[in-house]
Amino acid sequence: MKDEYLIKYLDSKLSFEASQDVEKWVVLSEDNTEHFNTLKAQYIIKSLRKTEATIDVDEKYQTFKHNHMDKGIQIKSLYKYAAAIAILITTTVLFYNTEQKETMVPNDAITLELEDGTLKVLEADGTSIITNNNGNVLLEQKGNQLIYSSDSEVEKLVYNTLTIPHGKTFKLKLSDGTIVHMNAGSSTRYPIKFIKGSNRKIFITGEAYLDVTKDPSHPFIVNSNYLNIRVLGTKFNINSYPEDDVTEIVLVEGSVSLYDESKIYDIKSSALLKPKHKAIFTRKNKDIQIHPVNTNIYTSWRNGELVFRDMTFNNILKKMERHYNITIINNNSNLSKTIFNASFGIVPIEKVLQELREVYGISYTINNRTITIK
Repeated sequence: MKDEYLIKYLDSKLSFEASQDVEKWVVLSEDNTEHFNTLKAQYIIKSLRKTEATIDVDEKYQTFKHNHMDKGIQIKSLYKYAAAIAILITTTVLFYNTEQKETMVPNDAITLELEDGTLKVLEADGTSIITNNNGNVLLEQKGNQLIYSSDSEVEKLVYNTLTIPHGKTFKLKLSDGTIVHMNAGSSTRYPIKFIKGSNRKIFITGEAYLDVTKDPSHPFIVNSNYLNIRVLGTKFNINSYPEDDVTEIVLVEGSVSLYDESKIYDIKSSALLKPKHKAIFTRKNKDIQIHPVNTNIYTSWRNGELVFRDMTFNNILKKMERHYNITIINNNSNLSKTIFNASFGIVPIEKVLQELREVYGISYTINNRTITIK
């Protein structure tokens, strides 16, 4: 995620949905958390150079400033203090309250955030039931799937957010029967029950495969990184990670319309995607390009497979990090923009690296969960 985007978050200049995307990105990995904390520390220190009238930082920082800055501590020594403050502030993202006790959420945990902010950790093979105050079932977990009830008494839009860490996948069944397969490092925000008379709208960050239940009276809309995808009933894959510059939509069957989220839907000005085609939405200039593709290449991740087609080495490394929940350091800048093609079944990371070495001559070392490309 670009620093400019994170700074907008610190300045409270993002929408509610965009702010949630940032918070989810922060907890996706230790590297993300560390980078955010460092940026937050620098942000706080730069605030010191502003006048008292323009400073607008956290209350914890104001206390720190009163106790330390007024005693003449030098700017160059503030980084360790500011970093500590940043970590303290970020705990609002990393912790949740259960029975008035704060418990740290593991980096590899599947989490479900309820409307009231309650954060529940889900076991990949667990079983549980969540009910409302009247004892009516709202949702049920069966193994690696969450199932929302269409019979609940909810009469207003109430949202939950499901977040999947690196190295795991999960499945979600919405109240209308729509199935959402979520890939590693992804999250989705959705109503626990769709309301009659309103569009069915959800928000996705990362990658997901959707099998949308047909309902002509209630169009289904997926929002992700400035793009709206409008469907009635169809199957498609969306790839929209925050760190990438593009959003990709691959249509398996049915039809979808693509349009800028800032605009009102108009079938005449929307881009229509047909089956066995991929749309590439460039976020910077909001351009949409459409090409025919083999859809199996883009949906094989649901079976635990890794397929790379016309993909840069940098993007391959990102995909491998999410798939295997590892850290990869690329010290070979000559490879960064090189295009590769490769296909792997359900194999360990060592097998993937061996084949890349044999076919492309890539050199690497492994140290615990960190891989260094030479």
